[in-house]
Amino acid sequence: MEEDSIRAINSKQKGKNGELELVHKLKEYGYDCRRTNQFCGNTGEADDVLGLDYIHIECKRVEKLNIDTAIEQAVRDTKDNKFPTVFHRKNRKDWLVTMRLDDWIKLYNEYFSSMKLIERSTGNGTNTQIKRSFNITYD
Repeated sequence: MEEDSIRAINSKQKGKNGELELVHKLKEYGYDCRRTNQFCGNTGEADDVLGLDYIHIECKRVEKLNIDTAIEQAVRDTKDNKFPTVFHRKNRKDWLVTMRLDDWIKLYNEYFSSMKLIERSTGNGTNTQIKRSFNITYD
């Protein structure tokens, strides 16, 4: 029994560390994010990380992730017209974001519309102008 409680503490600590890691990563992109103290389940603020408007963040920092269960949790916990997302990362891998296709299409449609407006306003702007407008960099 004691081994189970140690494992639960380690799991909570790893979850907290993953959330803090994600907060720091999002701050590198210029977003004022913070980790929440969620112990409220479906009754209060259930996001793991706050700071991206309209995005519910479920953060998972594990080697073996059941993505279906994780996205179901994100959908179940999402409130206030937010997009349910799972931000996840394995050791020595990049952060990934998983979301439902319908939600991704909504985001893409907004991005696409914005790009078309920029192209029109800049006289069929160049890729450099568009990248500058959206602060896009490619590694």
